[in-house]
Amino acid sequence: MFNKLKQFKDLRDQAKTMQSALATEKVTAEKNGVVIEMNGNMEVLSLKINQDLNKEEMANTCKDVVNDAIKKTQRLMAKKMQDMGGLANLGL
Repeated sequence: MFNKLKQFKDLRDQAKTMQSALATEKVTAEKNGVVIEMNGNMEVLSLKINQDLNKEEMANTCKDVVNDAIKKTQRLMAKKMQDMGGLANLGL
């Protein structure tokens, strides 16, 4: 039983290490003058909007840019996880 608790603690420590590493990474996505910067934990760091777009263009462009940034972040997370040894290293 104590072995399982130790494994859980190790898993939690590795997850915290990964989260800290991802917090320092940044991805940027841009389309039609709308730019979003997001860290590896999928937190939006900055958002610049092109005021020349009409409402509908702005809404669609913002949606596309956020989705693109999320995909880039997910790829970054997968690469970081591979670099850290993948799921096998986490005991899964």
